[in-house]
Amino acid sequence: MRTTLDLPDALLRELKAKAALEGTTLKHLVLALVEQGLRGGGDKAARRSKRSPLPTLNLTHPLAIRSFSNARLFELMDD
Repeated sequence: MRTTLDLPDALLRELKAKAALEGTTLKHLVLALVEQGLRGGGDKAARRSKRSPLPTLNLTHPLAIRSFSNARLFELMDD
């Protein structure tokens, strides 16, 4: 079935670039993304982790440190 989508220009450019990088067509990329969205293949936590390669801290209790130094932050990330 054919349909028409009204996408913002910036989003369309991003989709075209992603399709080109993946070596696929815009049609196949959009189809895959829609199917993934309908099947719940990308929960919010998983999407967030893909977006940011920044390190995170997994804290089980509040920190008692008043001021953080870079060295102390790196120690916390290694735990």
